[in-house]
Amino acid sequence: MRFIILLFAAFLLWGAPARADTLSDGDKAAFRDVITGQIEAFRAENGSRAYSYAAPMIRQIFPNPDLFMNMVRQGYQPVYRPESFKFGEAGFSASGRPIQRVTVVGPDGLTYEAIYTMERQPDGSWLINGCAIVRAPELGA
Repeated sequence: MRFIILLFAAFLLWGAPARADTLSDGDKAAFRDVITGQIEAFRAENGSRAYSYAAPMIRQIFPNPDLFMNMVRQGYQPVYRPESFKFGEAGFSASGRPIQRVTVVGPDGLTYEAIYTMERQPDGSWLINGCAIVRAPELGA
């Protein structure tokens, strides 16, 4: 019986995902810095700088800054040309990936929620591994 309890305890300790339940203040600040840097690069039409904030998986899909910027221009207008943006909560997705929520007023004047998936790099820095944009519901509607 003792062996079964020890085996179960070992499974719980070593079988659990390697994820902290919270993000550090430094992680959250890094998320804000990276996302702000990329949005500023979009606004400046600086494709190389915007691309530098993309994680390796994104760079595999879009192997150069021009392809990346074309994709952003076509499908991500709210973050490409935001009127304004405000950071919301940072946390984890249902699958355990670190995320940062950003409320964005797009160039169309409508409000969106951009949910950025972040990825820690081997050097400890953070890069953007994806962004989903959804139309925010109107208040009072």
